[in-house]
Amino acid sequence: MQRKNTILVVDDDPAHRTMLKTLLTGWGYEVAQADDGSGAVAAVHHQPFDLILMDIRMIKVSGLEALAEIKVLNPAIPVIIMTAFASVETAVEALKKGAYDYLTKPFDFDELRLSIDRAVDHSHLREENRLLKESLGAHFDLRNLIGNSPAMTRLLETVAQVAPTEATVLITGASGTGKEMIAGIIHFNSLRKGGPFIKINCAAITETLLEAELFGHEKGAFTGADRRREGKFRQADGGTLFLDEISEMSPTMQVKLLRVLQEREITRVGGSEVVRVDVRIIAATNSDLLREIEAGRFREDLFYRLNVVSIDMPPLRERREDIPLIAQHFLQDYAAKNKKELKGFTPRALDRLIRYDWPGNVRELMNTVERGVVLSRSEYLDESDLTPLFRDRTARDKQEPAPSAIPVQSLEAVERDAILQTLKTAGDNKSEAARRLGITRRTLHKKLKKYGLMNG
Repeated sequence: MQRKNTILVVDDDPAHRTMLKTLLTGWGYEVAQADDGSGAVAAVHHQPFDLILMDIRMIKVSGLEALAEIKVLNPAIPVIIMTAFASVETAVEALKKGAYDYLTKPFDFDELRLSIDRAVDHSHLREENRLLKESLGAHFDLRNLIGNSPAMTRLLETVAQVAPTEATVLITGASGTGKEMIAGIIHFNSLRKGGPFIKINCAAITETLLEAELFGHEKGAFTGADRRREGKFRQADGGTLFLDEISEMSPTMQVKLLRVLQEREITRVGGSEVVRVDVRIIAATNSDLLREIEAGRFREDLFYRLNVVSIDMPPLRERREDIPLIAQHFLQDYAAKNKKELKGFTPRALDRLIRYDWPGNVRELMNTVERGVVLSRSEYLDESDLTPLFRDRTARDKQEPAPSAIPVQSLEAVERDAILQTLKTAGDNKSEAARRLGITRRTLHKKLKKYGLMNG
């Protein structure tokens, strides 16, 4: 059952207190009472209130005196001041001391209810935002970058240096290495941490819609645009915009993004008004942008605009010494979520985790541990608790010939075989195959076309 909001009514007139209690109770509020400013301060010491409705003139301690003390005790409580002796000076003084609003007796009940509802809603929204930012800040704390390997040490040093600056950052690395998490850590450890952190996947949206998503649009700009809509740049104003899969952006959109980065201003689709924006850009890609530039698919000038600071995410196979720490972290997390008592991994299971190459990187390790926790039957995860895909791959490893006996293949041939094999194991489900390969469905489609594997 939802808790009722509690209002403290402070007035030295018993009849007025009784009237307000009857009125507020009828509006669905719980009501507590105090007959003086000192009583209000004492009440705030002993219990929380969602709002205080307080008279300004009282015999012992006035409303203004009590307001100042209450704001020291709990500045988040909205206080509405009541008075029968209205004056501009008194109103200004009350608002300066932190009053949310100022109402004159006798009340207009509609105005009173509107002011109370607005104050309570504002207070709750502020608390929700505070809790959200605290939870996000905790999630994106630098300490959540787990690992003691040289690669992670270098990464931590770079992130700690770049986070407090305004520099544009380009994060590179294979899928599943944690590029989005690094972007979040940079934002929440920057001077912009109080502003929004807005994310957009450039590969998941068509070119036409991507422009509207980034820059916003005017009413009537295209079919279905029934009202003006602000884009991600405006939503991220004063904060950070994370552009994931930046290599998938079309040449036309690359030109428009470059202009925004240079001019720090946007124009909504279908509009002519120039809007200034204050946004820090963090971009990410799993592609080799220098190769994309050579192939004519990515603008060199945009690359240098984005690549002010470059952070390369190391694949998990290059920091195997971190695997036990990461795996134990995931085990504890998922054990708590699934209400299971788990202590760790058996030596054989941990050995297998360390030896495995993890093509899906940290994301694959996380999924493997989560499934193991769900299916576990003892206090320690064993090899038998690992995913079928993991077991199949490690079983194949045992049957493979020594490296010297393996015929040399081109990278394209290896990639083609991997796509074919993954499509086969996924039952020709392209979305599932793309997920297992750690690429987008659009990228898979391009590669199928490149290797002549399209079947309609």
